[in-house]
Amino acid sequence: MVAEVVDLLGTAEVVVDMTVGAGGHTAALLDAGVRDVVGVDRDAAALERTEAALASYGDRIRLVRARFSEVDEETVGGTVGGVLFDLGVSSMQLDQGERGFSFRTDGPLDMRMAGAADDEPSAADLVNELPEDELADVLYHYGDERRSRRIAAAIVRRRPIRTTDQLAGIIVSAVGRRPGGPHPARRSFQALRIAVNRELEELTASLPHAAGLLDPGGRVVVISYHSLEDGIVKRSFRDDDRLHVLTRKPAVPTDVERTSNPRSRSAKLRAAERIEAAA
Repeated sequence: MVAEVVDLLGTAEVVVDMTVGAGGHTAALLDAGVRDVVGVDRDAAALERTEAALASYGDRIRLVRARFSEVDEETVGGTVGGVLFDLGVSSMQLDQGERGFSFRTDGPLDMRMAGAADDEPSAADLVNELPEDELADVLYHYGDERRSRRIAAAIVRRRPIRTTDQLAGIIVSAVGRRPGGPHPARRSFQALRIAVNRELEELTASLPHAAGLLDPGGRVVVISYHSLEDGIVKRSFRDDDRLHVLTRKPAVPTDVERTSNPRSRSAKLRAAERIEAAA
């Protein structure tokens, strides 16, 4: 939803891209006339690639390795005109089998956004160590997986599990696969990724901080891909008396974008504007 992001943030002087990833949104904002972008990501490898890809913009971009919840005025260098969150896992990370995010590509069962350097538990740790009922709860609450109990039981029977192929195969054997339908491991992989990276906790903590970073008239834009994320954004915007909600209902990708980029099909964009000066 690059066009929508540029429409909402393209007139700001400084924007914080909290999920800079491969730099697509950042490049579009700089091309639209944004003076400077602070690009944030917890993935050091992604930042290295982004630095190379956006080198032509020179000192108009500054890259910072941090979690959402660690970004404050000191990190950014003051208040700003816009903050952007594009949540979930990037296409770049999905396509790297060694990162362990995808059920379509074999690799170690990792899923940590910061990579193996992160000392937090990996997806393999959760899959192999959580009690069956806790594992089922993770799959149900974070993945909307209605067959979570059956999948969790199959996983526990087949432990230890070390690779994405192993896990995807166990899920398929537990619940079957409908020809032409979505892959049955999709929701479970999503749930594990959210749990590993504490994505909902990070988002909940960071949204009020993002509102505090904004100049009067500044905007915060969030693109989410999961109903739990969207609910957190909706409530945070609604309950923050510093913000005026710009999207009564979330914007969604156009038919053209969904066709050209199937990974965008579940995206929902919400935006709000700062209506008072920081204290």
